[in-house]
Amino acid sequence: MRKLSSFIFHKIMGWEMIGDFDGDNIKKCIIIVVPHTSWHDFYIGLLVRQLGGVKISFMGKKELFKWPFGWYFRKVGGIALDRTSGQNKVEAIAKEFEKRDELRITLAPEGTRKKVSTWKTGFYYIAKTANIPIIMVAFDFGKKRVVISKAFYPTDDLDKDLQHMYSFFKGIKGKVPAYSFEPED
Repeated sequence: MRKLSSFIFHKIMGWEMIGDFDGDNIKKCIIIVVPHTSWHDFYIGLLVRQLGGVKISFMGKKELFKWPFGWYFRKVGGIALDRTSGQNKVEAIAKEFEKRDELRITLAPEGTRKKVSTWKTGFYYIAKTANIPIIMVAFDFGKKRVVISKAFYPTDDLDKDLQHMYSFFKGIKGKVPAYSFEPED
């Protein structure tokens, strides 16, 4: 499967991958993918996961896991998230990291495929609560490349940490360039 993924990603699509997930050393982390502008991000993510050679799960709204595609999303590592109000989702997800020896979860901090200038910060607080790193992944459709950062451990300064992460994604263009992430000044 890895050879097929490599052929599709590199030869057919003409993309390159810069960096890796350091799977031998990092067994638990939050992976944030930016920008999230299109459904095309899903199959790019599946190819990158295959090429990276590590098990990576993703979270999606529970409605995605119903018939007819629910079986498929679970098979490819999906974890259903109940987004109804009144729940402490950060704490619940952080507990999942406690229960497992290995868990990497991909999230889109934009929370939508539309244009945003700030991120939802749940991913940050999950990483802080579970004491795990954040790995940043840029899907750059403009340059046909995926860029993977080194592990970043959040500090106690949310604003400074967000500025650091925002800078990683500066100039990255999504499939729908008009929806690409650009932080507000």
